[in-house]
Order: sequence, then structure tokens, then C-alpha cells
Amino acid sequence: MPIGEALIEARHINFSYGTSPVLEDVSFIIPEGDYVGIVGPNGGGKTTLVKILLGLVRPQSGIMTIADARAGEQKARRTIGYVPQRTAQDAASFPATVYEIVESGCIAKKNLFAATDEEDRRAAVTALDIAGISHLRDHLMAELSGGERQRAWMARALAGKPKILILDEPFTGVDESAQKEFYAFLKKLNTEQGLTILFISHDIDAIMHEARSLMCLNRGLLCFGSSEFVREHDALGHLYDKRITHLHTTS
Repeated sequence: MPIGEALIEARHINFSYGTSPVLEDVSFIIPEGDYVGIVGPNGGGKTTLVKILLGLVRPQSGIMTIADARAGEQKARRTIGYVPQRTAQDAASFPATVYEIVESGCIAKKNLFAATDEEDRRAAVTALDIAGISHLRDHLMAELSGGERQRAWMARALAGKPKILILDEPFTGVDESAQKEFYAFLKKLNTEQGLTILFISHDIDAIMHEARSLMCLNRGLLCFGSSEFVREHDALGHLYDKRITHLHTTS
């Protein structure tokens, strides 16, 4: 899938918890159709960046726009599907069927007390099919493997028909074989469905292989470029203790 126009833009984002800065003067542009791996040390600002994208917190200064809307506005929120940390493990005893979990992804894009309708039900069925788990729709989440549960949460995110998928360390409780299948699934969503993917990971080797672009955060933006650029120029090794504004190139 060719890279498109700018979908996400951060301009001079700053955020602190009290007197402790977490993000400092972070600026970048992510075009539609990109697949971005986001890496960096614990406390480097990855989770805070996701919270800003989701509109859960606001930067103290700077602007984050998504699909030409400010992060947190309804138009921006409806653009994003989110798979948080630990969902596969935490859902192990959740008393709901796979279909109920997936359909709740449609409700999340509506008003708080809105009921589902036929369009939502079709979206949920389509998401189950895309995720390859239609045969599991009536199973309880507790009956699934870690990889199957992860697919169910992915289907929930897809049911809202997002343009952007954000995944925050999604492999807790998922074995290596299921991880490989999941990576292949993400690549298919990116190349065939045209979804823009942001994947937070501590596994730098894997995400460099899978993602098209790599963003390294450690309070500031250390590097942001194609995975090939980062690999060929050892950008992580040379830049991890330095700071630059933007290295992003599209292919």
C-alpha cells in the first residue's frame, strides 16, 4: 500500500508529570498507510504519547492532530482503534463471549447509552471475519488461548472501522508461534486494508523487521525514519543518547 497524506501530526509536544518532563518538544508526521514501530526505554514517553493520541491527557504545550482534528475530539477518537497492554491475559476470566466483546467496539464509538443496531452487528461480524475468528464467536473469552484472545481484542478495535490501529505491547500471555501469526495478520491489515498502524514494543529486533518506520522516544524524539534507514545506519546505536527533531522519509 503506498504511503498517503499526513494522518497524524505532532507539533512541539511537551508533557510533564509534576516537575518531571516525559515528552520534550516532540514533532513528527505520520502519513496514512504507514506502519510505525515505537520503541524506547521505560519512562521514555511511549505510553504518554499514546494517551495524548487517544485524548486521555492533553499536552502542556504543542498540538496533536489526527485526521485534521485535535486529539481528543470526537472525529479524532473515531479514527482510532486501540489494543492496550495485557488484554490477552486480563480477559482470561472475563464472563463474555467473543462476539459480545467485539460488538462492544461499535458501542465505544457511540454515545454512552446508545444501543447497537443492524449496522453495528454487521460491523462486528465483518471484524470477526477479518480477524479470522468467526468460528469462535460464541465461545467465552476464558475458553480461548492467549493468541485467540488477542485476535478477539483486535476484532473489537476493527469493529469501530478505524483508520489507525494503536497497539501497546500486545503480546503478554501470547506464545511465540501466535506472535508470528499476529505479525503476519498486522502486515495484511496494513498492506491490504490500508490501516495505519502504531505498534509500541520492547522487542526492537522484531519491530524493526515488521514495521515500515521506526520511532525512538526517550523524552525527546531520538530518531524517526524508515526501518531500513535505521538498520543500515545504526541510527539507534548512534542516536540513542542524542536528540534530533525529524528523520522521517517515506517510501
